[in-house]
Amino acid sequence: MPPKSVADPRLLVLHGEETFLVEEEARRVLDRWRQDLVSDFGLEAMEPSGLNAARLRDAVRQLPFLDPYRVIAVRSVPTRRADGLAPGLADLPETTRVLLTVSGRLGSGSALVKAANAHPAGVAREFPRLKPRGLADWAGDRARELRLPGSVAAMVLRSSPADLGVIDSELRKLVSYQESGFALDRPALLALLAGGHEEDWFRLTDNLLPRPSGEAFAIARSLLRAGESPTTLAYRIGRQLAMVLSVLARRQRGESLAEIQAAMPEHPFRVQKAFEAAGSVDEERLEAGLKSLLAYEWEVKSGQVDADLGLEGVLARL
Repeated sequence: MPPKSVADPRLLVLHGEETFLVEEEARRVLDRWRQDLVSDFGLEAMEPSGLNAARLRDAVRQLPFLDPYRVIAVRSVPTRRADGLAPGLADLPETTRVLLTVSGRLGSGSALVKAANAHPAGVAREFPRLKPRGLADWAGDRARELRLPGSVAAMVLRSSPADLGVIDSELRKLVSYQESGFALDRPALLALLAGGHEEDWFRLTDNLLPRPSGEAFAIARSLLRAGESPTTLAYRIGRQLAMVLSVLARRQRGESLAEIQAAMPEHPFRVQKAFEAAGSVDEERLEAGLKSLLAYEWEVKSGQVDADLGLEGVLARL
């Protein structure tokens, strides 16, 4: 049986092994639904932890206050808990729109999938794992959207794991680098692409705040020995600090983790890690760290410091 198709669903369940595509589609849907909202009361982003069918049902049945409809968003529901939420979707009012994303694939016999497809304006969409040809096509399309040549997409594919989140991050990193006024030539591409060290990059960012740990220094030295450019390493550290600063600003405004994940383009897991890090540091330290990284970049370009030794110094000042 072909998947159910609904032109403008009011109940949408997104699931599948390609979690990056699941979350990207969720952002598109929420952006579209937000366009008609006139107040902050129209969107309720609910945390999946502790959520049950009764709480979901209560939220779904509330009537809108100032807005034409209410939007209920629940992101990254664990697969083992997804079916337990199905009864909460019964009797969905016409004034409520519901979006649920699941961290993994649900089978056709799933109670949540059946509940979504049983509703006249509901649909469950699966995003299966892309095969190599599909992965290459997706990377090429994303590179064109970002106005990067197809040859760049091919290099990113060769140097990155088969993970859409990593590939997208690498492509956007190259765009940001180019927009900063640097030439995106082959030496720059070889220096900027993460290659097989993406796990080390994640370990490094995990150990940056509130102050770089001894493990952060060890990982940085290991990346340098493996051939990574110190200025590229500093660039990526700066991007991480900037994201934590952005999350901290939203957190101080009272936004929950789910609300921040719904608003930011980064993968929800990266936002969650930044949210956790933001609880251990203040704005002044993050801004001081970014200024130190900018000063390091200028000192390296002007020949005042050795790039490798200067990186150790800037890590010590973070």
